[in-house]
Amino acid sequence: MNCKAALFDMDGTLLHSEYVAIPAYKAAFIELQQAGIYSGPVPAEEKLLAQLGKTLDKIWEELLPDSTRQVRYKADEIMLKKEIELIKDGKSVFYPGVKETLTDLKKHGYDIFVVSNGLEDYIAALVEHSGFKDLFTDLYSAGRFKTKTKGDLVKKLLQDYPFYNKIYMIGDRSSDIESGRLNNLTTVGCLFGYGSLNELRDADYLVESFEAIKTLLL
Repeated sequence: MNCKAALFDMDGTLLHSEYVAIPAYKAAFIELQQAGIYSGPVPAEEKLLAQLGKTLDKIWEELLPDSTRQVRYKADEIMLKKEIELIKDGKSVFYPGVKETLTDLKKHGYDIFVVSNGLEDYIAALVEHSGFKDLFTDLYSAGRFKTKTKGDLVKKLLQDYPFYNKIYMIGDRSSDIESGRLNNLTTVGCLFGYGSLNELRDADYLVESFEAIKTLLL
């Protein structure tokens, strides 16, 4: 049994997310407008990109602050449907070197996990259509386990897989670094994603490309 594990965030770490996320966000707001349950504008792309990696509750607190729970559920439903369509159409784009790096980590004894604040079906579809599904040991998402924070999600994973003695938490947002530190993991901040240098300042290590992760872990 492997004793090493690499836990990867999805959006902004494995996935260059805007190719799927931005069209899905826009579709959600347009459909809400057409249904007469949202009267504001479609947020600017910069504001939409700033939400990537957050929990859904946090996203809609920012983008739909005055909306009801029902409106937010509807937005989730529209977004997920659009995201799945785009993924199936081949629109998802992983960062350069992802497949090659994960393959090398697997060959060197690492078990590889996704740990994401996203919906379960979204994460499952991305992995299913990635072309390297077999590299992943398991997929942990907030949508699957109904966790409120990424720290809770990582804690759940460690309870389910308690036998690792070398574990890295790798991601591009402060929630990734916080979740690793809360669970006593070595953390890697990805500067090529959506988080700033200041946001990732507490990471144990920083990388500027996905390929650099292999050099660090091996």
